[in-house]
Amino acid sequence: MTKMSNEAKAVISPRGVERIRAGHLWIYRSDVRSADGEPGCVVRLLDERGRFQGRAFHSDKSQIALRLLTREDVPVDRAFFARRLEHAAAYRKVVVENTEAWRVVYGEADHLPSLIVDRYGDYLVLQTLSQGTERQKGVFVDILNEIFAPKGILERNDPRVRLLEGLDQRVSVLSGDVPDEIVARENGIAFACDLKKAQKTGSFLDQRENHWAARTYASGDVLDCFSYQGGFALTIADRCAHVEATDMAPAAVAAARRNQELNGIKNVSFREGNSFDILKEYDDADRRFDMVILDPPAFAKTRAALTSALRGYHEINLRAMRLLADGGILYTASCSYHLTKPLFLEMLERAAADSGRRMALRDFVGQPLDHPEVLTIPETGYIKGAVLEAMR
Repeated sequence: MTKMSNEAKAVISPRGVERIRAGHLWIYRSDVRSADGEPGCVVRLLDERGRFQGRAFHSDKSQIALRLLTREDVPVDRAFFARRLEHAAAYRKVVVENTEAWRVVYGEADHLPSLIVDRYGDYLVLQTLSQGTERQKGVFVDILNEIFAPKGILERNDPRVRLLEGLDQRVSVLSGDVPDEIVARENGIAFACDLKKAQKTGSFLDQRENHWAARTYASGDVLDCFSYQGGFALTIADRCAHVEATDMAPAAVAAARRNQELNGIKNVSFREGNSFDILKEYDDADRRFDMVILDPPAFAKTRAALTSALRGYHEINLRAMRLLADGGILYTASCSYHLTKPLFLEMLERAAADSGRRMALRDFVGQPLDHPEVLTIPETGYIKGAVLEAMR
């Protein structure tokens, strides 16, 4: 392809070149020697000797100044984005099953950096989290309508990360109509989703496969902490005598009870309360459960919060281990990116030692296949889950 004289360009340092050659898609502002073009435009990447290195979204606000789109010298146009979206959709046809709600596009993992698309039944939810994807939002909506013919497309552009890009926070319907509540089945369980107001894009799709996997170990009396809208509790209920699920958010408990009603499930009770306090209460009372589930929110949202987060993870896991009957199972998870897999396992080892229980690692799980981790982009991996057995 012949370079156009008016094509915007960015010159990157040797360290920036090495970063993208190693498989990452982000180039930080400290590795940008110069850049022209409008905010959010696609720029031609050059090294300091003027050699072509790829094309990328440019941001004039974020510390992530460039997000690589391709290393090939090809036009980045509507056809380019259509191919990427079609490829992402085709991959999900292979790996997604037994659900009406899944992630269609997972940003960098689908080589569409800062773009998120989730599907809930006949509706799509879109997030454009950088100046680049925001600028192409209309193009994405047109292509998604062509591929999926959804009844409606909603933008959930309220994450705070958009502020780092100089973008506003907004929630609005981009195409068609989106009702206040839709019902989508996951693993045979119906869940009511408020796409406009609930967490993330309407639900936590990243634990879907783990909800189902937990059924393998579920039996007897179960305590499900940080239960949110009942994903674990309702999915495992038919394997159990009783499930007690707790969450401190009144709206989450109300939503969980709504989901319980939709499915006619009788052996789950939802309790509003602080899971830390409830774990301590039951530990002090010498309660015993055949299974305990811990799926807390991210305690370490920044690297600086990691030390205090580790104390919190240690406390809840220590108490959960003490609550297990002999042979009981603990499913415990973290969605904190800054808590790495090695640190997560080290924390569990300390908690097991302090609990006085011998805990055997029966399984270690991660994200569902529609949230693929890219080995050279560690930011794409954040879910860690361990299945532990209290040995007799």
